[in-house]
Amino acid sequence: MTIEQPVWEPNASVAAGSHMAQFAAGIEANTFLFKNYSELHSWSIENPGQFWSEVARYTDIKFTQSASSIFKQSGDMQTARWFEGSSLNFAANLLAGPNIGSAIIFHDERGNHRVLSRVELVSQVAALAAGMRAAGIRSGDRVAALLPNCPEAVIVMLATASVGAVFSSCSPDFGLQAITGRFGQIAPRLMFVCDGYSYAGKRIDSLTKAAAVAAKIQTLENIVVVPFLDAEPDISAIESAQLLVSFCIKGSEPDYESLPFDHPLFIMFSSGTTGKPKCIVHGAGGTLLQHKKELMLHTDVHAGDAVFFFTTCGWMMWNWLISALAVKAAVVLYDGSPFYPNPGVLLRMAAEEGVVVFGTSPRYLTALQKDQKKTQSKLIDNIPVDGLPALRTLLSTGAPLAPESYNFVQASLGEHIQVSSISGGTDLISCFALGNPLLPVYRGELQCRGLGMAVEVFNDNAESVIGEMGELVCTKAFPSMPLGFWNDPGEAYTAAYFQHFPGVWAHGDLAKLTDHDGLIIYGRSDAVLNPGGVRIGSSEVCEPAMMVEGVADAIAVGRRSDGEEKIILFVVLSGGTTWSEVLGDMLREAIRSASSPRHVPDEIYAVPDIPRTMSGKVLELAVRAIVQGESVGNIEAAANPESLEYFRIAAKSAPGSSK
Repeated sequence: MTIEQPVWEPNASVAAGSHMAQFAAGIEANTFLFKNYSELHSWSIENPGQFWSEVARYTDIKFTQSASSIFKQSGDMQTARWFEGSSLNFAANLLAGPNIGSAIIFHDERGNHRVLSRVELVSQVAALAAGMRAAGIRSGDRVAALLPNCPEAVIVMLATASVGAVFSSCSPDFGLQAITGRFGQIAPRLMFVCDGYSYAGKRIDSLTKAAAVAAKIQTLENIVVVPFLDAEPDISAIESAQLLVSFCIKGSEPDYESLPFDHPLFIMFSSGTTGKPKCIVHGAGGTLLQHKKELMLHTDVHAGDAVFFFTTCGWMMWNWLISALAVKAAVVLYDGSPFYPNPGVLLRMAAEEGVVVFGTSPRYLTALQKDQKKTQSKLIDNIPVDGLPALRTLLSTGAPLAPESYNFVQASLGEHIQVSSISGGTDLISCFALGNPLLPVYRGELQCRGLGMAVEVFNDNAESVIGEMGELVCTKAFPSMPLGFWNDPGEAYTAAYFQHFPGVWAHGDLAKLTDHDGLIIYGRSDAVLNPGGVRIGSSEVCEPAMMVEGVADAIAVGRRSDGEEKIILFVVLSGGTTWSEVLGDMLREAIRSASSPRHVPDEIYAVPDIPRTMSGKVLELAVRAIVQGESVGNIEAAANPESLEYFRIAAKSAPGSSK
């Protein structure tokens, strides 16, 4: 039996100086030394009040009033209360001094480059917050943002938090129905929009869409336009609109509302593929505490580091990224296509800015790997100066990271890079499993379960198992659990997370705990494949398929027929590739070799595109419903709903090309 060797191991001296090591050694009530991370993790979930109090102390959470009680729970997880009696302001924590160095470094695909110092950011947030107050925005009001990933989006969020209002955002590439289906539920009084954005070299107007949104949401009292494409856009089509510069009150001093720990901060949205998007309400204190724990202890971000994640304002990783300001790190933003004008654009930016933490998705890494193979040129050749010496950690989330991608990153970008696959979600605005500067990295595995997160894997009998595939659950409360769903008395919230295993958070992921105490994520458990009674994660089929030359994307679903489930694989072919039985045989062999004969699909179809959510996640349930002949829910939640038609055609045709 071959023993898997780590693809990365921590440097002893660097690990000793990490936040994780310093935190473990400096716990005030610690009367013993933790022998390893497993002991530290066990202590963190067995002593929630003491642990989270230590996190608040170590990460320097700025309270305006101390807590009378750190943790109380009178029943199941949903009754937990954190830091009762305490007060703080989220924006004040992100903008607390000393105000030196860069706060935001912005690039876009058009070649624009801006840097905001911390002093400039504090000043602009204060000016916008004063404008909000002058417009009557108060604590608890909702503020909506339809903005690209630009500095103004950060300023709007921080100003909203400053006055105690609740921030919610969508990317401007969302469709009209998707936007109104989200913002229409939360009744915002104020909305920020952009004049347009650019993607893959195309200029896309947003003002027409913004006018339509404003007309449909009757609660809106003010619409503020952020110039992004043009310095002075024509905003006459939007009734009562004004430009950002006229809305702000320059020269205003920072003013942060002191608010309870669980005061609503963000309203995040589920994908909405089975109905209206759920409006998930997250509190200021829990979000701040969890983000600082993950950024400092698990990602080892330090003051002055440059942190980047490729995201839009419609994905929770944007909110997570901006919290790096609380660590005094510089937040690096990029707006546009990650492959325009060439596949090396993000890496070149990372090299120029000395990015220390680089966040992306498995899909991006697979595309880079294929481009490198196709062009026979090394990625590092497209990066100026001396490669990426500052890059220490590469984060990946949004889908399972293929084992091959771990090797690719280190071979192409540097063996010193720690590849950290992380997993959590919008539901908790944070992670259940993620990286660790003290532990080795094994191919295909998330390094560890997060501190304070009682993550286990349950079988169908609600028994905790190791080395077996099962449901990812969390058995104890954590501070970033949602406050609830907007306008929901509690029934929908309970049904979403606590119905499968009563009293236990069931996250909806298929996972396995490994002998290394790491975690493997196989995909959504509600989209699990089950041929012959064997549970198979869709990633085990799609990942090897996507490594075949000529395959750009893939999705695998199950279809019941005569009491048996068949695996149906759909692939998107890259430019110039046509379907052939030879390609089909190559796909079957790749899947058989990488996984097992049981994983080999019964049918394979080529389709032009694969449906995804606005944040880029594959809509497996929608595709499965189509191949089963069932109705699909809210197709407007898809970024590309027209792609679903390809699967209707394929489901009625013979295997092969559906074009």
